[in-house]
Amino acid sequence: MEISVVIITYNEEKRLEGALESVADIASEIIIVDAFSQDHTLKVAKKYTPHVFQRKWTNFSYQKNFANSKASFPWIFSLDADERLSPELREEILDLKKSEPECAAFSMPRQVLYMGRWIRHSGWYPDRKIRLFRKDKAFWKGEYVHEKLVVDGKIQKLKGAIHHLTYRNIRDHLERINKFSDLGAQKLYAQKKKCRWFHLVFLPCFRFMKSFFLRAGFLDGYAGFVIAVLNGYAVFIRYIKLREIWKKGERIESFPN
Repeated sequence: MEISVVIITYNEEKRLEGALESVADIASEIIIVDAFSQDHTLKVAKKYTPHVFQRKWTNFSYQKNFANSKASFPWIFSLDADERLSPELREEILDLKKSEPECAAFSMPRQVLYMGRWIRHSGWYPDRKIRLFRKDKAFWKGEYVHEKLVVDGKIQKLKGAIHHLTYRNIRDHLERINKFSDLGAQKLYAQKKKCRWFHLVFLPCFRFMKSFFLRAGFLDGYAGFVIAVLNGYAVFIRYIKLREIWKKGERIESFPN
């Protein structure tokens, strides 16, 4: 079993090296597609692989599908720059490499490190992702945010987790909400959705309740409370931006910018 590790990047000089080091043992090759970063992302990438390409940003799905097309081997592991393979997941994949699996893909849990603790509830865990798949049996779909991998065939489960170091601090979390709410609002606008009072008053409250109570976020302590509050805020700001788009008739630029 030969695996091409594929990563797309944009201004990831501070986080990319950790991701690359975590896949060094499982990768038969590493493919990096960069959206013309303004920092030293390319310098870091070229320390680990000669297979570095640049492509103007369109959206997540197109970028990842383009990156997959550059892979030489039949199996692809798709990783983000802010993710790491846990030791357990690395060992599972090394065992898989000794054979040729008959399934089309593998899913694995993803666990977030947030405010100094590993989150095990709040709707953030186990958050299973399909990241190891046959190149000829899968493709990414989705025009805005939350791209989805479409797989033709059987999917098996792995136990080891991907470690997600998505937010450096609260400021970073808020900046991400602001960025992705742009895309979320644009997606709603493309679907001809409108902003109603329900979306601004009740939906954010429901999202908080779902995260903190229904998804047992209270078991994550203070971090779980913060996650629930910001989940509700993310819904609110997305619909406020949707209302602004309809009012001004302006389209929001795609990420990254």
